[in-house]
Amino acid sequence: MRINRILWAILIVAGLIAPYFAYPVFVMKVLCFALFACAFNLLLGYTGLLSFGHAAFFGGAAYITGHAIKVWGVAPIPGILLGTLLALVLGYIFGALAIRRQGIYFAMVTLALAQIIYFLALQVPFTHGEDGLQGIPRGHLLGLIDLSQPLQMYYTVFGIFLIGFVIIHRTIHSPFGKVLLAIRENEPRALSLGYNVARCKLQAFVISAALTGLAGATKAVVFQFASLTDVHWQTSGEVILMTLLGGLGTIFGPVVGAVTVVTLQNQLSSIGSWVEVVTGGIFIVCVLVFRRGIIGELGKALRAPNV
Repeated sequence: MRINRILWAILIVAGLIAPYFAYPVFVMKVLCFALFACAFNLLLGYTGLLSFGHAAFFGGAAYITGHAIKVWGVAPIPGILLGTLLALVLGYIFGALAIRRQGIYFAMVTLALAQIIYFLALQVPFTHGEDGLQGIPRGHLLGLIDLSQPLQMYYTVFGIFLIGFVIIHRTIHSPFGKVLLAIRENEPRALSLGYNVARCKLQAFVISAALTGLAGATKAVVFQFASLTDVHWQTSGEVILMTLLGGLGTIFGPVVGAVTVVTLQNQLSSIGSWVEVVTGGIFIVCVLVFRRGIIGELGKALRAPNV
C-alpha cells in the first residue's frame, strides 16, 4: 500500500512538472500511449485475453474525433467523447464476437476484425486514405482555454490521462476486478462458482476498448492528425510490447513501458527502421532477465505485488 502511494505521488508530480523539462508534445504522446497500454493491460493482464485488434479502437476513435472537430465544428472535449463512444460500440461488437473463442483463436478473431476497420479507413472518403486526416484544429476547452498553447493542451491531456487511469485503477480494485482475476487464473472454476464469465469478459473488453478510444481520440487532437498507422496491426503490437516490458498485470507497469518504448523511438529515430531492431532486442532481454517486466520485478524485490 505504501509503495502504491509513493508511485501515485511520483506519477502526479512527474506529470505536473514534465512539460518544463521535456518537449510538451513528446510528453503528451507518452501520456496517450500510456493510457492505451493501461487499457490494454486491463484486458490482457487482468482478464487474460490477448487482443491483436486494439488499434481499431485507437485509430477509429482518432478518425471520428478528427472528423467531428474539423468538419462538424464540434468542440474538442465533445469530439473526444464521440471518438470514445465509437470505440465503446466497436468494443461491444468485437467483444460479442471474439469472446466465443479462447486463446489464439480469440486473438486471431480480434485481428481479423481490426483488419476490416483498417480496410474501411483506407477506402472511406472522409479518412483521406493514405494521406490521413490532417489539419484537425485543437480549438478551445470550454470556450475559454486556447488548446493551441502547448502548456494548456498538455495539462488537458494530463487530466484526461488521470481520469482514464483512475477508472482503470478503480476497476481493478473493485469486486468486478477480482472476478476478472479469477477468470484469468481459472476460468472453469469461476464458471463453477456461478459467475457469468462471458458477460464479465465482454464488460472488460468494452471498458478496455472505450479507454483505448479515449487515448486515440486525445492523440488525434494533440497531433492534429489521424492516419492509417493508428489503425494498423503494428500499433496493436507496440502496445503489447509496452505492456509486457513494463509489467503485465501491474498497475503502473504499462505506464513505464510506454515511457520506455516511446522514448526509445524518439531518441533513436535517426537510425530509421533499425529502431525496431533495438526495441526488439531490449524486449528479448527483458523477457529473459525481467520476466515480470520492469515494475513486476521491482514489486517482487520490494514484496509489493499490487503495483
